[in-house]
Amino acid sequence: MDDVFKALSDAQRRHVLDLLREQNGQTQTELEAAFPGLTRFGVMKHLKVLEDASLIATRKVGRFKYHYLNPVPLQEIADRWISAFEAPWARGVSHLKWKLEQENMHTKPKQVYTTVIRTTPDALWDALTNPAVTPLYYYGFKVEAGNKAKGIFNYVAPDGSEGITGEILTFDPPHRLVTSFKGHWMPGMETDASSRVTYEIMPKGENCVLTVVHDEFQSENATYHAVAGGWSGILSGLKTLLETGKPLKYDPMAA
Repeated sequence: MDDVFKALSDAQRRHVLDLLREQNGQTQTELEAAFPGLTRFGVMKHLKVLEDASLIATRKVGRFKYHYLNPVPLQEIADRWISAFEAPWARGVSHLKWKLEQENMHTKPKQVYTTVIRTTPDALWDALTNPAVTPLYYYGFKVEAGNKAKGIFNYVAPDGSEGITGEILTFDPPHRLVTSFKGHWMPGMETDASSRVTYEIMPKGENCVLTVVHDEFQSENATYHAVAGGWSGILSGLKTLLETGKPLKYDPMAA
C-alpha cells in the first residue's frame, strides 16, 4: 500500500481524484484545464503515479484514453484498519460513486475498477466462476455459471432468492469473461434492461491485474446506483481471500 499513500500525499494528485469523483471518464486534455500552472508532461506524470497505485483506471476508446476513479485501494485500506470497528460511517468508503459524463455515453465505459492480486490466472478465474468460492467475497451470493458462450451466469442470494441473472457472452479462460447482468435484489431494478460486466485478467509477474468494466446501462438507473458502491467491496474481498486464504470478517451487506 506504500504506492497508494505516496500517490495520496500530493495535493495535486488528490485534486485529480476530486475532479474524477465529480465527473468521471475524463481525458488527459480535459484534466489539464484544471492545472494551468502545470505542463502537459507534469499532468501526465501525476496520472502515471495514480495509475500505478491503481487509484485510477483507464480505458482507451479509439484515439481517446479515459480516466476513471478507482475506489478499490481505498476500500482495501478501510478493510485493513477500519472495518474491524464496524462503525457505520466507515462503510461509506465502499459507497464511493460518481456522476459519469453524459457525452459519448454509448462509447465510454460506465464503471471501471482495477485491482492487483497476488495469485495465478487460473486461481482467479476459478474464484470468479466457482459456486463454492463466490459466497466468500460476493456478499454471500453463489454463482451458477455455464462453461461456454450463451451459458447461464446467475447469482443466488444467501436466502435462496434470485439475486442476479445473466448469460455468458464471452468465455475465454483464464483471460476474459463477459456476461450480461440483470439485478433482482433491490426494488426498481425490475424495469431496468440488462447491463454488461467484463472481467479481464492480465498476468503481471507473480500477480494478476483484474479489471472489471460494468457498462451498457440505459441511464443512471436503479441498477447503476445499486452497483456503484458494491464493486469495490467485492474486489477487496476477492483480493483478501486469494492472498490470505481467509474471507473478510465483517459483513459487507450490513447497513
